[in-house]
Amino acid sequence: MTSSVTHVTAADTRRGPRHARVPETAPRHARVPYTAARGPAIALTAVLTTFASVAGAVYVDLRGQMDVSGAHGLVISTPAPVATPAAPDDPFAGAAMNILVMGTDLRDEENAALAGEADGMRSDSTMLVHVAGDRTWAEAVSIPRDSLVDVPECLLPDGGRSRPRHTMFNEAFSIGAGSTRSMDHAAACTIGTVQALTGVTVTHHLVVRMTGVIDVVDALGGVRMCLPEPVDEDPRYGDLHLPAGDQRLDGWQAIGFLRVRHGTGMGLEMGSDLTRITRQQALVQAAVRELLAKDVLGDADELYGVARAVLGALTADPQLADPVRLAAFGYSLRGMDRTRIVFTDVPVAAARSDRNRVEWTSAADEIWQRLVTDTPPASLLPPPPETPPASPTEGAGTGDQPPPDVPVPPDPPAGGGTGEVPPPPVEEVLPGVCAT
Repeated sequence: MTSSVTHVTAADTRRGPRHARVPETAPRHARVPYTAARGPAIALTAVLTTFASVAGAVYVDLRGQMDVSGAHGLVISTPAPVATPAAPDDPFAGAAMNILVMGTDLRDEENAALAGEADGMRSDSTMLVHVAGDRTWAEAVSIPRDSLVDVPECLLPDGGRSRPRHTMFNEAFSIGAGSTRSMDHAAACTIGTVQALTGVTVTHHLVVRMTGVIDVVDALGGVRMCLPEPVDEDPRYGDLHLPAGDQRLDGWQAIGFLRVRHGTGMGLEMGSDLTRITRQQALVQAAVRELLAKDVLGDADELYGVARAVLGALTADPQLADPVRLAAFGYSLRGMDRTRIVFTDVPVAAARSDRNRVEWTSAADEIWQRLVTDTPPASLLPPPPETPPASPTEGAGTGDQPPPDVPVPPDPPAGGGTGEVPPPPVEEVLPGVCAT
């Protein structure tokens, strides 16, 4: 690798940073089945799976909704070559995919109305979504924006190159963008940074605009949530105020909920980017449940509206920017068990140079190695076979047959020897998501 993060050990984790503190009562979200991972990797493609049947009729219009990114051509180096899929009708068939999903807080004219004027152009939430080559599992790894990392040199819009530097992860987007705020160069610098830090080849990328989230939520008719307590943003940063209980968020409220970091309710007191990740997971899970409950896939008009809004929110590499190819990818996921979609956070600890920032711990190396080798996490591996208890007469007699008058114990029943059929996996509902 050409760059690295500063690894910290367990001894460095005893005192958490302000941006990394999580309440002891906060739910575990290192591996959450059927939650945020289903958002970036599955919900979009689920819509487009059915959309494939009408893609020919609406291709020109929907293709015009999505911006095509040339960022991959601007990345300076790639860790390792990726095999070209063999199937000509499905460019992704049989190949593992690593899709870097980048949210951006670009302060263009539209986004300035959401987040205020600011210099620069930084990435917001960033996830590396790995889809297994055999399409039996998927994992989304969330990268904290406040991570202190080594950003390698990047190509700049003016033809020059940036100098390598040690800075916050989300600065890579701004560094690449340069003074002209080039989205392609911004995404390319972030892709190059992820590849240098992890050794994982980013095969595809998506950039999601803040304003696009509003259109997607409104196309769904809003998103229903059941907040466990009121959420009130600090007036110095915004005016989001949501009561406790069952309610429906419109697009503006949804983007406010995704971005809020300061105030009271649902971990806002911590002022932490890590607790914000938990809230974002909840909204994404609620949006996916909304999509499935409304049977958007069975309503051609509503499907078209949602697909148009989703595509309009994205800038993607040329392959993912093709609705027909993207629909083919969605179709390849049709048999994936939703319990085999997991969400993982990069393990972090307080940065030694700045207690308000975080550094990746050495435990992150295991995650990246798994993605490189297309190996599922331990939670998705089958349990080791149980060793049957030794017979009281083990060793008695001669040969392989039991001695006379000693009953042969029956074979243990499937499922571990208890005789009970294990219950089916249950969807874990995150705080803020309505149970029914």
